[in-house]
Amino acid sequence: MPLTDSLRDDILASVPSLRAFAISLSGNGDRADDLVQETLLRAIANIDSFQPGSNLPAWLFTILRNLFRSDYRKRRREVEDAEGNYAKTLKTQPSQGAHLEFEEFRTALDKLPQDQREALILVGASGFSYEDAAAICGCAVGTIKSRVNRARSKLSALLYVEGAEDFGPDETVRAVIGGNGG
Repeated sequence: MPLTDSLRDDILASVPSLRAFAISLSGNGDRADDLVQETLLRAIANIDSFQPGSNLPAWLFTILRNLFRSDYRKRRREVEDAEGNYAKTLKTQPSQGAHLEFEEFRTALDKLPQDQREALILVGASGFSYEDAAAICGCAVGTIKSRVNRARSKLSALLYVEGAEDFGPDETVRAVIGGNGG
């Protein structure tokens, strides 16, 4: 399938969601930008493998997720700044309470197991259906539902959110991360 103007526009429309997902995976804006860029390059290079009529964002998210996992496996063997001395010099203290709340949220999100975090971000923040998230993660729909439920429960407990059951599906995550919900 050639890269048409319509397909190119659809790919570009997915960039903000891809970036949000990449940030949630990597925890680093620069690394997220690199992941999104590499995702777009691979998608364009392999556009012939895209099935017309299928879910383009799900295809792009799958590419991004696979890139992240490959890079994670590679980086896991590397040792960088083991004591964190250099990383401490790069931090700036938040100037507003919202920054502190966001950091608490990021810390709690990072404590979730990788599979639960991915499912929660895909369904809660990126607005994918359970079916699309299952396709991206390569598992059953019931598995995604279970992961999202466990992630929401654990995140609520970590953040000491009372009455979390009063929220709609993943409203807290969507509000903090800025997902479009649909």
